[in-house]
Amino acid sequence: MITGELRSQVDRIWNTFWTGGITNPLEVLEQLTYLLFLRRLDDPPTRHLFPDGLTATGRPFADLRWSRFKHLPPASLFSLFEEHVFPFLRALGEGGSTYAHHMKDARFTIPRPELLAKVVDLIDRVQLAEHDDTKGDLYEYMLSKLASAGHNGQFRTPRHLIRLVIELTAPGPTEVLCDPAAGTCGFLVAAAHYLRTHHGELLADAEPREHFHRRMFHGFDFDRTMLRIGSMNMLLHGVEDPDIAYRDSLAEDHAGDRGRYSLVLANPPFAGSLDYKTCARELLQVVRTQKTELLFLALCLRLLKPGGRAAVIVPDGVLFGASAAHRKLRALLVEEQRLEAVLSLPGGAFKPYAGVCTAILLFTKTDSGGTDHVWFYEVAADGWSLDDKRQPLLPADKLGAVPPTPLTAAEHKKNNLPDLLARWPLRSTAERQRPRTAQSFCVPKSELVAQDYDLSLSRYKQVEPAELTHRAPHEILARLAELEQEIQQGMSELTALLR
Repeated sequence: MITGELRSQVDRIWNTFWTGGITNPLEVLEQLTYLLFLRRLDDPPTRHLFPDGLTATGRPFADLRWSRFKHLPPASLFSLFEEHVFPFLRALGEGGSTYAHHMKDARFTIPRPELLAKVVDLIDRVQLAEHDDTKGDLYEYMLSKLASAGHNGQFRTPRHLIRLVIELTAPGPTEVLCDPAAGTCGFLVAAAHYLRTHHGELLADAEPREHFHRRMFHGFDFDRTMLRIGSMNMLLHGVEDPDIAYRDSLAEDHAGDRGRYSLVLANPPFAGSLDYKTCARELLQVVRTQKTELLFLALCLRLLKPGGRAAVIVPDGVLFGASAAHRKLRALLVEEQRLEAVLSLPGGAFKPYAGVCTAILLFTKTDSGGTDHVWFYEVAADGWSLDDKRQPLLPADKLGAVPPTPLTAAEHKKNNLPDLLARWPLRSTAERQRPRTAQSFCVPKSELVAQDYDLSLSRYKQVEPAELTHRAPHEILARLAELEQEIQQGMSELTALLR
């Protein structure tokens, strides 16, 4: 997350849009993204996108560089954007690329030359580092402003949790990845960064490079603005032509995608409800429910090829819900696939967007079982405060799942993610010996079956007697919220059955 001067600069830009007459937060984000995109295009890694010669509108490409047009007077700048810059953006990329497809209807909606000139000047003052972190932090903060205004908060997943998921799944150079609820493509961007860092050789030869740029990354969403933002995000992070497509993932037939992907990463919408008539029949054949969080899990299983892996963020109600659909889906994961782990996240992990408790499910599609033990880890702290402010609790080099230096015991209490990542490879060996009072432990399949496939960590964790009188208030409130959600889900399922 960004702090200090960079946060203040973004706030000033955002407020300038609002006082200038653009008050729809999503429109502000879209226009601001275009401008940031243009600025990044003038940086050395992407300057090749400005070839020598003239644009289709007859203007020299050089005139469209940020470093050139930022000095223009307001009227000339505005005319350049209307007549040349946005036509260039809409035409950028190969004719058949998904980027070009989503950008063809991009709209320039800044109403006045003075507003455009002021915003360009403010953006030019923003200090952006060349590494991906600053760009990602900036995007995350802009998205947080969407959620605080009550719009589209579901598209934002904390970047440190995205990176944790990527480190746990460790994408390889031959993967075919999919995010069926892609939003701004955060998981795909992080996966691309991981592959460049750990498998730099894949860009050295023609065939793996072609796979990386055109066949590896797939993301679906049904919000066209998010598709444009996601496409720009991927292009700025070095993926030339990913498959970022318009699709209502729960409503459409997936015959062409069934069994296509080796790795599915998703943070699907929570607590949604669909009419049976609008849901894909093949998903209802897996689990008959109106709950989007259950339908997305069924979708992930459909999309994965045998041996494929998935990491999916779910609300805690999925783990212990008492409806027939909840039980059936959990039984399917345990009995027919290989459920690897349940990672319980702290109650405030998705604040200020939602206070619901969540977990990460990691599983492998086998269609023949294979669950032996399931590894549980209780994340009590993720490095940030668990209130609406979500302030960092440690210096920047101590945050995230892979800090450059080991954490002390005191630092671990504020950031459990490095410890989680260190224990993950030991889930079939040393972790089997940990007591149920530990932060992580394994539970045999037989016990899961005896508990009606309940996957909530609290069902199996044993609490030291001294801990019983030291429950933090947020833990008590989180458990009450879980119980309330379970009651609401049960009532919803009962209502649906009575119709």
